[in-house]
Amino acid sequence: MTPDPAAFERYRRSPNHKTTLPRLFLGTAIVILFWAATTVAVLFAAAYVFFTWQASAAPPSGMQGFLASPMGILTALASFAGIWIGLWIAMRWVHGEPLSALFGVGRRVSRSGFLKGLVAVLITSLVSEILLYLLQPEIARGAISLSSWLLFLVPIVALTLLQTSSEEMLFRGYLLRGLANRFKSPVIWALLPGLLFTSLHWSPSSTVAINACVLASIAAFALLLTLVVHATGNLGATFGAHLGNNLTGFLLISHQESYNSFALFNARPLEGPGWTTSDAVLIAFIGIACSLLTIALLLHPRSPLRVAAELPDRTSAA
Repeated sequence: MTPDPAAFERYRRSPNHKTTLPRLFLGTAIVILFWAATTVAVLFAAAYVFFTWQASAAPPSGMQGFLASPMGILTALASFAGIWIGLWIAMRWVHGEPLSALFGVGRRVSRSGFLKGLVAVLITSLVSEILLYLLQPEIARGAISLSSWLLFLVPIVALTLLQTSSEEMLFRGYLLRGLANRFKSPVIWALLPGLLFTSLHWSPSSTVAINACVLASIAAFALLLTLVVHATGNLGATFGAHLGNNLTGFLLISHQESYNSFALFNARPLEGPGWTTSDAVLIAFIGIACSLLTIALLLHPRSPLRVAAELPDRTSAA
């Protein structure tokens, strides 16, 4: 990988003549259909196994208990395979391109970009957790034992990579690339996928203030991911950054009561009561500041983690 200001121009011009707005709408509908179908299929199968086992092992805890259980979390992550399936079908049969075209012009994920994105976000996640602890020093050891945590480490990492990479392929790959090919204005190709990605993180169990602060943080993170694609013309760094962000919450310190089964530590859940408007403002400030810090780590010329653009000849170097 070497610096190249024209990286994104090559990426946005890489789609073929079949990348039209009607085909983008059709492809998106196909992705949503397969995502929904896969979600229903895996949830039904896993729930059947869960309740069959639970009927003989313990009193029933209902669907909410299943979704918050380790099996429920693994199932939820596995359901994102539907996005990959839908994208493969859309790219192959709607656009006449290989799925790998979404990775970048070189049609492969930048390994150096992936590692730099992962390390940068793990660093800024540590900063974020320290600041959140200073705001609310309420943290407890999670229910999972260390031996169980180590046992589930590889499956959780693999399934989290499946989830985060599928989202990046859809929002920073398929939609961003397709819209950028049709429109020059970033108001369309950057803002629309970013808003859609952000809106999916609304939580009906949280207060309006907490939802607002979370969505502001997610929007800043979406901006970070979009800027990285613009700088590199490749999804490698976004894969790593998104993975690092979600692994921190799934495996290390959870801020969501419904997704804390595998976390070593549990902080005060954001969907819980007692958060004030000033708390929400500070949480949003921490999230936005850490996204800006990640942008600096990945894009500043003097940063050792600076990502670089993909070469047009489909080769890359660290």
